[in-house]
Amino acid sequence: MKLGARIFKTGLAIVLAIYAARWIGLNPPFFAAISATFAIQPSIYKTFQTIIDQIQANAIGAIIAIVLAVTFGHEPVIIGVGVMLAIGIILKLKLDTSSISLALVTIIIIMGNPADQFLLFAGERFSLVMLGVISAFIINFVFLPPKHETKIYHKTSNLTEEVIRWIRLITRYETNQRSLKKDIPGINESIVTLDNLYLLYKEERNYFLKSKLGKARKLVVFKQMIIALKKVFTILKSFDKYENELSHLPEHMQKSIREQLDHLTDYHDRILLRYRGKVNTQLTDEMGEEIDKGKVSLTDLFMNLYDYGDITREEWLHVLPVLSHIMEYNEQLEHLDRLVESFFSFHQEDNTIQVEDEDYM
Repeated sequence: MKLGARIFKTGLAIVLAIYAARWIGLNPPFFAAISATFAIQPSIYKTFQTIIDQIQANAIGAIIAIVLAVTFGHEPVIIGVGVMLAIGIILKLKLDTSSISLALVTIIIIMGNPADQFLLFAGERFSLVMLGVISAFIINFVFLPPKHETKIYHKTSNLTEEVIRWIRLITRYETNQRSLKKDIPGINESIVTLDNLYLLYKEERNYFLKSKLGKARKLVVFKQMIIALKKVFTILKSFDKYENELSHLPEHMQKSIREQLDHLTDYHDRILLRYRGKVNTQLTDEMGEEIDKGKVSLTDLFMNLYDYGDITREEWLHVLPVLSHIMEYNEQLEHLDRLVESFFSFHQEDNTIQVEDEDYM
């Protein structure tokens, strides 16, 4: 079992909240621990972004709880009404949705246990919730900053390798179709997760100009890496969809498609290794000539298929999207190659790669 940074941060925030509550003398301290659990965020910027919303939501929850409890009592129905009011107000004010759970915790712990000195009791409970929020904020800011750059690179690289592996199998008709159809939705979900990870990295703020410019260039490169990954994944889905039509193509056409994809996927691997510093040069002249020659040959062969009556018009139209995706994949790889080469050729003092080995993520 692999424990991520967020798991450690959640545990640390709970520990800090409990010790802080005991030191201040607020009881029971586990209320602070509960709020700290809800307040942990996946990034430092997200922590800054949500802390104000969490404070406002807690205040809203506390005010609603006190007003309803003093006016109508502590009946479960009244607590339910308070919860609905709090959710409605928070959504109306367009506060961060993660703050809703904290507001509900505040309402429940204030209204759920009537006490003689209710206002003092409510103030202590509200303070406990705020203590948990502040504890989570401190842990988010100080400990284990997220390594988004490392995660994005390795996730992109691993997904690309998986898709390329399937393409090499499917172009040789060696795939287990049941296994492929099971894996395609999983790969799609992983790409969605990768998109969210990229957004988290994009949200992170840099307060020094040098770091800001370097990060802006990395964002452009990572975005193109993800675009190239999505394009090669589209090719895999197209092969899965039109496998029957592709298998009935003339042997020389199948061979041309297979060879061109082999060249392009090798090119893709090389670019990712180049970013990591494991390959020192750009695409070799020999590889470039093979890719260009393959592109021209593939296009000519495809145009001649229908003219010479090798396939029907319907089959030709089915194969057309696959060839189109291959050509677009080639263009996206060339663009990614230019970006990576530019990244290492210019502003070298600003462009520091911060990708660690996958074992230390």
